[in-house]
Amino acid sequence: MKIPFATVEYMHAEIEEELGAAFRDVLKTNWFIRGNYCQIFEKEYAGYCGVRYAIGVDNGLNAIKLILKALDIGPGDEVILPGNTFIATALAVSETGAKPILAEPDEDTFNISARNIESLLTSKTRAVIPVHLYGQCSDMDPILDIAGKRGLYVIEDAAQAHGATYNGRKAGSMGIAGAFSFYPGKNLGALGDGGAVTTNDSGIAERVRALSDYGSTEKYHHEYLGSNSRLDELQAAFLSVKLRHLDEWAKERNKIAQAYLSGINNPCITLPSVKEGRTHVWHIFAILCSKRDALKARLKECGIETGIHYPIPVCRQKAYAPLGVSAMPISEKLSSMELSLPLYYGMNESQIRYIIEQLNMFDIA
Repeated sequence: MKIPFATVEYMHAEIEEELGAAFRDVLKTNWFIRGNYCQIFEKEYAGYCGVRYAIGVDNGLNAIKLILKALDIGPGDEVILPGNTFIATALAVSETGAKPILAEPDEDTFNISARNIESLLTSKTRAVIPVHLYGQCSDMDPILDIAGKRGLYVIEDAAQAHGATYNGRKAGSMGIAGAFSFYPGKNLGALGDGGAVTTNDSGIAERVRALSDYGSTEKYHHEYLGSNSRLDELQAAFLSVKLRHLDEWAKERNKIAQAYLSGINNPCITLPSVKEGRTHVWHIFAILCSKRDALKARLKECGIETGIHYPIPVCRQKAYAPLGVSAMPISEKLSSMELSLPLYYGMNESQIRYIIEQLNMFDIA
């Protein structure tokens, strides 16, 4: 049996007519940048996330960077973020001239904790970026409490957490702003690159919109040193179609995840946990195994494709050698043990059973 790690084939087959109609509608308008479809999607996505504003941008990395720039964070400032995130979170900070400060995550959730943030605070700290890694929100209330006492901004990296909730609040609605990616493989994915910023702050919304459009609030009038970071009409139209199905797809992902959680029974494997008060949207189903590479090779022999998120922590990336981080044992441990199992809309029961059987048969010896 051959099982891919991920595919959008089945979801796209079900909505092919809707996507085609959206494409034809955009084509007829002959308006391809920040037109009616982008406005519609921004309004819909703001409503979905429970915020006042959503601004479509070109990708998740720039969503974070635009928020930082809108908050005037730059050279001389420090921004705390988890050491086990995808490098885009750190790159966004670096591109503003600020310094990323790497915090260890909790092993049981993979997410940054208030405890680990507090020990890294300095007079230069301006913001904290909790990453809702793999689809489960960070423990936001303690993080927001610390930030509030210190006058810090909390920026949510929700690139993997579309629709996830924390005590009833949607990802992207709890900090000063949230950053989303619509990379095609995300739970809400475009048919190309895309992203969004969510916020309840009108000033941030206005500035992000201007910064993403050459720093302009009026054509040929440039108030800021901006960039071209806009979401195009085609991707906005496709995203509106997919947003209508997102909760349905999330239920299917949760069903698969629950099958894994109840069926996998191997002392060599540590399963992910979902904390009380949170809903997990399972962008990634991440297990831990001390013999990860051997398990990955065994599953490949069985026709099961897996992923690793992420094999090299930020502190060990050549690009971040100048940070001079001596050791991050938890981040490095997770990088050496994490394995991502296949999880996508359209998986059938026989595939799920086969994966569980092969995992349960794996012998660490």
